[in-house]
Amino acid sequence: MTRVLNAERREPVSGETRSVVVFVHGYGANGADLLGLADPLSEHLPDTLFIAPDAPEMIPGMPNGYQWFPIPYIDGSSEEESERGMDAAVEDFNSFLDALMVDEDVLPEQVVLFGFSQGAMMSLHIAPRREDEIAGVVAIAGRLLRPDLLADEVVGRPPILLVHGDQDDVVPPQSLQLAAEALQEAGWKDVFAHVMQGTAHGIAPDGLSVSLAFMRDKLGL
Repeated sequence: MTRVLNAERREPVSGETRSVVVFVHGYGANGADLLGLADPLSEHLPDTLFIAPDAPEMIPGMPNGYQWFPIPYIDGSSEEESERGMDAAVEDFNSFLDALMVDEDVLPEQVVLFGFSQGAMMSLHIAPRREDEIAGVVAIAGRLLRPDLLADEVVGRPPILLVHGDQDDVVPPQSLQLAAEALQEAGWKDVFAHVMQGTAHGIAPDGLSVSLAFMRDKLGL
């Protein structure tokens, strides 16, 4: 059964929606956590609606903390529970995207996924398996899940920007290179990468700047 995702939103500063950026938050955070990025981005993306759903599951004992799927080494869940949780969240998120495009009257090529950490993992997994290609994916401090299945399951190859801090102690920095290689092996032409020097598990100004340039380009601005 698909779960409805609650979402925070920031309307376009121009008052007219011509594109949508979907923020996909990390483990233990919520939609509001990334929505603040709309402030520096909106002046450069004036016709863009920014929307940030909460992941479908609250984390026990963590007020306002949500997860897309359990992480065994953090919460003691099994690999099977983690896999089941991810599959369910993929279904929820795809339903959210389908409804969003209908409600806002936008086409897939007007939508960008902007994911951080576990949200980047979700974005990298979902976008290639959707029938209609979205404008692009910004994946910050994440990794590519199930890379061995990608070539067989890929439906579309939207442009992807991989961003990672070289001092990340949560998701290893080499995850960027591994993801880039797997994407290229699966036939991607549009894969871009940026390493944030001296940056831990977060988003540095240069990473946000590169992400903005990528989104403006892929949205045709």
